[in-house]
Amino acid sequence: MALLDRINSPADLKKLIVEMLPALAQEIRDFMVEKVSKTGGHLASSLGAVDLTIALHYVFDSPKDKIVFDVGHQAYAHKILTGRRDRFDTLRQYKGLSGFPKRNESEHDSFGTAHSSTSISAALGMAVADALRGDKEAWHIAVIGDGALTGGMAVEALNHAGTYKEGLKLLIIVNDNDCSISPSVGALNHHLAKLVSGGAFMGARNLSKRALKPVPKLWNLFKSMEQRTVNFVAPESTLFSAFDLNYFGPVDGHDIASLVTILRNIKALDGPMVLHVVTKKGKGYAPAEANPTLYHGVGRFDPEVGVIEKAPDPKHPTYTEVFSRWICDMAAVDNRLYAITPAMREGSGLVEFEKRFPDRYRDVAIAEQHAVTFAAGLACAGVKPVVAIYSSFAQRAYDQILHDVAIQKLPVMFAIDRGGLVGSDGETHHGVFDLAYLRSIPNMTIMAPSDENECRMMLTTAYRMDTPAAVRYPRGKGPGIEQTEALLTVEIGKARVLRQSQTKSARVAILAFGLMVSRLKGVADHLDATLVDMRFVKPLDVDCIIQMAKTHDLLVCAEDGVIAGGAGSGVLEVLASHGVDVDTMLFGIGDHFVGQGSVEELMKENGLDEESILAAIEKRLEQHAA
Repeated sequence: MALLDRINSPADLKKLIVEMLPALAQEIRDFMVEKVSKTGGHLASSLGAVDLTIALHYVFDSPKDKIVFDVGHQAYAHKILTGRRDRFDTLRQYKGLSGFPKRNESEHDSFGTAHSSTSISAALGMAVADALRGDKEAWHIAVIGDGALTGGMAVEALNHAGTYKEGLKLLIIVNDNDCSISPSVGALNHHLAKLVSGGAFMGARNLSKRALKPVPKLWNLFKSMEQRTVNFVAPESTLFSAFDLNYFGPVDGHDIASLVTILRNIKALDGPMVLHVVTKKGKGYAPAEANPTLYHGVGRFDPEVGVIEKAPDPKHPTYTEVFSRWICDMAAVDNRLYAITPAMREGSGLVEFEKRFPDRYRDVAIAEQHAVTFAAGLACAGVKPVVAIYSSFAQRAYDQILHDVAIQKLPVMFAIDRGGLVGSDGETHHGVFDLAYLRSIPNMTIMAPSDENECRMMLTTAYRMDTPAAVRYPRGKGPGIEQTEALLTVEIGKARVLRQSQTKSARVAILAFGLMVSRLKGVADHLDATLVDMRFVKPLDVDCIIQMAKTHDLLVCAEDGVIAGGAGSGVLEVLASHGVDVDTMLFGIGDHFVGQGSVEELMKENGLDEESILAAIEKRLEQHAA
C-alpha cells in the first residue's frame, strides 16, 4: 500500500516516522504531476514546496495552528495532506477543487489567497486576535515566496510584525526558490541570493554562536541545528533585523528531517520569527526543474513528454501576442517608449521587447503600485511609459492610477491584459471590475477592442495621446481579423456600426463592448438587429447612443465586465442626461463573484452566451408585442 493512500488528514501524517517522509514526498510529487497534467494548474511552485509542507503539517497542528500560503501557487501538497486528494481530478474545473486556498473549501485553509504578498498581514492579524482572546497555544505561519516579498504590503507587514515581542506565536517562512512567475528581480532578491552564496556564510557559525550563546533557549536551538550542519546567519547580517525580527537560516527546504527538527525547536520559542528556507521550484520533476517559468502555470500535458511549447500562430495570434508585436513595432519608431511590468514579463508579452530594447524595459517585481507611480515619474520627464499589467493586478494600483497619473493628466498608457472572465483561476483573477473602476476616474480614456486589428490600432491611439489611456483586452485569441502593418489610430470616442437593421418594427440595437462584439454577431443576424462596436467605454459615443435610441425600440448593452458602474451603466447615464426614453437591457456580470471554470461555462452561467442573450431579447420583444 502506498504511503499516500494512508494519508487523509494531518493526523494520519503524524503516524509516520520521520524516515518515511521523503518517500511520501516523492509519492505526492508523482501524484501531483499525474493530476495536474490532466487538469492544468500551478505545478512548479507546488512541487518545490512539498517537503516544507510535509514538515509543517508533521510538526504543527492544523487547523488549530493556522498556515497561510501566500498567493497559493504552492498549496497543492497542503490540499493533498488535508483530505482533498480524492478531488484532485476536479482541480480548477467548473464547480471543482479550487487552485488556491479557500476558507469555504476546508477548515485547514485558514485564509483565502491568490494575489501576492498578503500572507504575513493575514497571519499577523490572526495571531493578534488569538492573543487578545488569551489563546497562547495556536501558531500562525505565513509561507511566503521570495518573489512575494517584493510586494510593498509584505514589507509593511514585516515592519508591523517587528513591533510585537513576547506572547505572539508568529512564524514567517520565506520560501526562497529564486523564482516567482517570471524570474525574481530587484535588490531584495539579490540580498537573499547573497545569503545563500558561499561568501555570505564566511564566519556565520562563529558569529551565530556569539550572538546566541547569551540566550540559553536560542543557544540550545543552535547547537541542535549545528549537529545537522544547518548554518545560522547572524541577525545583524540580514534584512529582517531591520524589522527587529528573529531570523533563522538559510536552511535546506528539501531536507525533511532537518526541517522537522528546526520547526520543533522553533515551536518551543515565542515571538515573531523568520525562517529562511531554500527550495528548488519544480523539484522532483525534471522538466519543471529545468524550466520552472514554463511550468509555473500549465495546461494539460503528457507527463512522459512534458509541456510542449506551442509556436505562435501569426495568422491567429492571441491578444497578448498582438500587444507583443505592437510594442516592438512602436518602440522601433519612437525611442521615448519605455515598457514596465510588475513581474509578468512572459504573461504580458514582453520577452521579445526585453531582448530588443533592454535599456527601455523594467520588470519592477511584484509591485503594482510602484509600477504605476514609476511610470508617472517617467512621464513627467518626457518618457512615454507603457504599463503592461493584468486586469486583476491593476486593481492593486487603483490609488496610484487615480492620484499619481489621472489627476496630473500624465500620458501613461495601460495595456490591460486578461480583461473579462479568465477561466480556471476563479474569482481572484477574473478581470471583470476594470471597466467600472477605471470609468469613474476623470481624464482617463478606456478602449475595448473587438478584434486583433482594432487592438493594434487602439494601442497606437492610446500611446499617441497626451493624457492617461487604457486598452483593455481579453485572454486568448480574437476572432481572426488580419492586422494592418501600419501604426494606425482610431478616432477617439467614436463607435462603428457593423450591421444595420432592416426591420421596420420592434427594431433592436445591440451596443457591444470588446469581446462581446464578435460573440453577438450571430444574435444580430438572427434578429436582424443593428450591431454597434462601441470601441470606447470612455468617452462613450454620445451621438451614436442617442441616434440608436431614437431609431430603435430596444437597446441591448453587452459587456464582459460587471454591470454595476460598467459600460452599460454609462449608456444609461447618457440616455438619462439627454432625456431619451427607450427600453434598455444590460448584459454583464451581476452583483456576485464568479467562480472557476472554462470561459464558455462561466459565460453561460452568467447569461452571456449567445443562446442565453438571444432568449432574453426574444422574451423582451414578446412583451413589446403583447
